[in-house]
Amino acid sequence: MVRKLQIEDLERIKDEAEGDTEAGELEGLYDLIIPPGTPSYIVYDLVEEFDLEPLQRKIKVNIVECDERELIVLRGTLEVVQAAEKFLHDELEAWVNGDK
Repeated sequence: MVRKLQIEDLERIKDEAEGDTEAGELEGLYDLIIPPGTPSYIVYDLVEEFDLEPLQRKIKVNIVECDERELIVLRGTLEVVQAAEKFLHDELEAWVNGDK
C-alpha cells in the first residue's frame, strides 16, 4: 500500500521545531506550491537539495469545484525557489514520460 506523504515527514527531515513566523521574517521569501500527486521522492529531493523549508498552507484548488485543500509548499529565497521550480518541472516531466 502506498503511504501518503505528510508534512510531518518533511518537518522531521528538516528538524525545525520553530513556532509561528512573524510577518517581518517572511520578507524576501517565496513559496513553491507542490502539485497534489507529486511523487514523494521528488519532494524529498527538493527539500534536501535546495534547503527549502517545508510548510503546509490552505489553498483554493479549482478542479471540478473550487475546493480549499492543505497543500505542501516549500519556502525559500526567490533565486532558490526559481531553481527548485525548474528542477520540479524537469523531474515531473521525466516521471510522466517514464524516464525515471
